[in-house]
Amino acid sequence: MMFYRAELSPTPRPDGLPTVEIGFGEPANNDEIVPAALAAIEKLNLAGGRGILFHGPASLPVAMALAHAVGHLYQFVACFDPKLERFVVAISHAPDVRPGDLIP
Repeated sequence: MMFYRAELSPTPRPDGLPTVEIGFGEPANNDEIVPAALAAIEKLNLAGGRGILFHGPASLPVAMALAHAVGHLYQFVACFDPKLERFVVAISHAPDVRPGDLIP
C-alpha cells in the first residue's frame, strides 16, 4: 500500500529550486503515514542545495517530519500556501532568506 507519495516535479523552475510534489495515498493514520512519507522522500535521493519547495497536502506531523528530513540538506525549506499562491519559507539557515519570506 502507498500511504503517501513524494516525487520531484518534472517542470524545472527558472530559479533552479527543486519542487517536491507530495500527497496522500491510501487512507491511513499518521502513525502509518509519517513513516511512509519519510520513505518516499528518502527514495528521491535528494542531494541538497540552496533551497527546496514542497507542494501538496500534508498533515502537520507529515510536514514536520519532511521538513526535518531535508532541513540540513538545504539552506531553506518552503511549502506552498494556496491562499497566498506562493511558497512560504518555514525553515532557513540562509542569511538572505527568513522564515515567512514568500517565493513566487
